[in-house]
Amino acid sequence: MFDLMNKFGDIRKKMEEIKSRLDHITVEGEAGPVLIQLTANRKVKNITIQEGMLSPDHKEELQEFLEIALSRALEKAENVSETEMKAAGKDFLPGFPGF
Repeated sequence: MFDLMNKFGDIRKKMEEIKSRLDHITVEGEAGPVLIQLTANRKVKNITIQEGMLSPDHKEELQEFLEIALSRALEKAENVSETEMKAAGKDFLPGFPGF
């Protein structure tokens, strides 16, 4: 029982380390004149929009580019996070399916 409690403590510590590491990894999603940068924990770091898109004439087009760029950045962040979690899982659950 005590061994199991230690194992859970180790897992919690490892997860905190991973979360911290993901905060320092930047991913990008780009669509046309829009670039969105996120941490691998899915926190927005920066949004860059080319100046020519900042007119009312381009509102709908800009919205589409923002949606696409954000989706791409979120997908990359998810992939990085999943890779990190799988790597950590191998340490604690060797031979477990999916790790």
